[in-house]
Order: sequence, then structure tokens, then C-alpha cells
Amino acid sequence: MDPVVALEIGTSKTVVLVGEMRDDGSLMITGKGEHPTQGVRKGEIIDPESVVNGARKALAEAESGSDVIINEVVLAVTGGHIRGTVYNGTVPVGESDGVITGEDIEEVEELARAVHLPEDREMVHTINQSYCVDDHEPVINPEGMVGAKLSLDILGFHGVRSLLMTTQRTVERIPMEVQDSVFGGLAAALAVLTPEQKRSGAVVIDLGAGTTDYIAYAGEVMACGGSLGVGGDHVTNDIMIAFNIAQARAEKIKREYGRALAPDVVDPPKLALPAELGFSGNVVNLRSLHMVINARMEETLQKIRRRLEEANVLSRLGSGIYLTGGGAHMRDITALAESVFGVPCFIGKARHVLSLKKGVDAPEYATCCGLLEYAFRTREQEGDPSGSLLGSFVKTLLGRGR
Repeated sequence: MDPVVALEIGTSKTVVLVGEMRDDGSLMITGKGEHPTQGVRKGEIIDPESVVNGARKALAEAESGSDVIINEVVLAVTGGHIRGTVYNGTVPVGESDGVITGEDIEEVEELARAVHLPEDREMVHTINQSYCVDDHEPVINPEGMVGAKLSLDILGFHGVRSLLMTTQRTVERIPMEVQDSVFGGLAAALAVLTPEQKRSGAVVIDLGAGTTDYIAYAGEVMACGGSLGVGGDHVTNDIMIAFNIAQARAEKIKREYGRALAPDVVDPPKLALPAELGFSGNVVNLRSLHMVINARMEETLQKIRRRLEEANVLSRLGSGIYLTGGGAHMRDITALAESVFGVPCFIGKARHVLSLKKGVDAPEYATCCGLLEYAFRTREQEGDPSGSLLGSFVKTLLGRGR
């Protein structure tokens, strides 16, 4: 297959990965580019020109490293406006003997996807959850079963149309064609989770600078997902306010001394900061620093916990929770997550990734690796001559595939 290019315009960093699918199903990363992002807040573009300039530099770096001329990209979308909602469609079975056919399945899928969103919102993805025949237990593939009516639940991800269009138009100004747009949380989950983990129940939480995306699998389906407009930048801002220091210094302290839990004893206990332009010298109590970080991180994870509880999936996470994104590097983050969710928590890394570029399987690249996976699986599905409703890509999303 021809190479695919993934583009993630994050709040703090723009990342580009160029990948090729090998015969054994692994992803070979042949190019990588990244550049600090300017003009994005909470995952939403507020200065398109600055975003375009940074993206051009990241794309140029990836292009030169891979010997590929980049004309189109698969784009990650995120932001607190992205929501996941479950929708239902129900149709009577067409055949007189009650045997469910492919036509019945197509009809119920079309009905379930005919969602009337508010005018300001647009659907990004619709993903099958499960079918039901005559309101009995959910089934994976109802074709050939007998019943009077067929129902389907789908999980739809939608966002504010103007924000989604601003992102696409900005990329087109590079100029670059957008091959497809993918919710960042879905991409991260696609890269990190195995089919077995999806089947037994798992959550991926992508801890970005401006947003926190999440996807949950339970009961062999993608059960819920969405995005919070809160991320690592909010932790940095809390540190700035608490200790009256500049943003750059707050970010540096967070990275070098930050931790998600606040132990009783910290060695050394304090950090002396020299004066800088506009700010006087200061002494930071490191336990106080940890308490500031812990408060924000715990609040963010608690918000996700409540959403998982509302979707009735928290008690069905046999494989635990996987943390990706730059925030996954924070010390004690898995321990904090375990205390919040009450299930085992791990750092998530992209599977099936090969690269001469070191560290591409790190948690901060999970979304881009998932974008490549999504693009190749979609390409395979579009080339499937059978046109199967439960093709390889849908199986991959739902945990029943590779």
C-alpha cells in the first residue's frame, strides 16, 4: 500500500508521522516531524495563520525524512465540544418467515444513522455497538436469525460544525488535502488496545496539553467516549498562579519536579527560583507543588469517572485503563488513576509499530499511530469486494479483529 500521513495539531505540539503497512500487518514509520504549536487553545484553533506556519514546518521535516511528497493527511480532531452519544434504530423484519436478511441489517443501520443533530453540530463517526432481535440479548451479527423486529444501537461522535470546519480549512491553507478526520481518542485506542483487552473491557485516556480524550470498551462494544477541554496546560496555569511565576518556568518545573500524588516527605523539600523579568525570586515548596498538580489531575480523572459511571462501564473493565498522551509521562499518574477508578492502570503504547525513529511507540505518539492504523484499515475495507457489514475494519474497532 502507498504511505499514509497522519497529522495531529495538538495544543502544545504538532506531530506528523508517515507510515507504511507491511505484509505482516505492522506499521513501519518512515518519517516523523514535530513543531511547537502556536494558535491552539483547549484543542481549538484560535489563530489559523500560526497553526499553518507550525504545521508546514512539521510536515516539511517529515517529508524530508521519508522521501515522500506529502499532499494529503489523515487529521486528528479533538476538543471539549466532541461528544459521544448512543442512538437507536428499530425496523420490522421484512421476510414473512421472520428470517433476518442483509437487507434488514442495511435498513436498520440506515435508520440508526439518520440522526437529527442540532444545526450547529456535525457527525464525525458512527460506530455499531450491538443488534437486538425482539428486545432479547444483544448479538453481534443477526443475519439468519428469526424475529419480528431488529434493533441497532450505534455510538455517534459529533462536534461543533464551525470548529470542525475551521480545523479542516486551516489544514487546507497549508495547502494540504484532508483525506479523513478522526476523533483523537478513537485513534489512540485503536493504536493501543488489543482485541482481547477490548473484549474484556478497557478504557484509553489520552492526556493532552489542552484536552483529555477518552474511549471505553465494555461488553464487546465501544461503549462511550468523548473529550474534556482540560489538559496539561491547565496544570501549568495552576502552578503559575499558585507560585506567581512565568508560564515557561511553570511548565519546566512541572516537567522536572511534578508528580500526580503528594507524598508526605519530599527530598529536597524546596526549590529556589531566581528572579526573572517581571517576577521576583521565589522559593517553591515541592509538596505544595505536588498538591496543586494532584488537585487538577484528580479533578480531571474524576470527571471521566463520572462519565464512565453514567455509561455503566466502570464495573466492566477487566483489562483496566491505559493512559496515553504527553501527560502519561507525569510521575505517579498511574497510581493516581488507580485510586480514582479503582482498577489497574497502565501506560499505553502503540502496538505493531516499527521505526528507525526512536520512541515513536511512546504514549504521546499513540494518536498519530492510530490515525495511520485507521487509514490503512479504512483503505482495506473500501477495497473489500464482499462489502461485508462486519468487515475487518469494523471488527478492529469493536475488538473482534486484529
